[in-house]
Amino acid sequence: MDYNKYGNALYVRFDRGDEVISGILDICKREHILSATYSGIGGCGDVTVSTYIPDKQEFMPHNKTGLLEMISLNGNISADDKDNIYEHTHAMFSYLENNEQKFLGGHLTRAVISYTGEITINLVQNGVIRRKKDPLTGIDIWNLK
Repeated sequence: MDYNKYGNALYVRFDRGDEVISGILDICKREHILSATYSGIGGCGDVTVSTYIPDKQEFMPHNKTGLLEMISLNGNISADDKDNIYEHTHAMFSYLENNEQKFLGGHLTRAVISYTGEITINLVQNGVIRRKKDPLTGIDIWNLK
């Protein structure tokens, strides 16, 4: 993994074997980033996306290995009141199965790069996006106050 800052954004290149989520969190900790958005593309060989089941308040994981084209990755970084950072990421992947193109998407919990990943982290300026527990859904959401 390598990255550089240009203006208010960090441009990140993930290399073969790098795990995307932990890499983004590592950069944010290293650079003291409490709030940001990010997006990217690339190629992966091992991913886990999940579907949130509100009635059970849990995620159902979907694992996939092979040649997976990361056609879209979007997420954000926010912080709690003690400046611990959290990520929330969704992604879409395409792959071939029996010479037919298939898709897999959802809440991304793990993605290991197979050849390269290109991610842009856009820093939030002049403030910090905090998190709070939503009593209705039981999940952590943005606190924009």
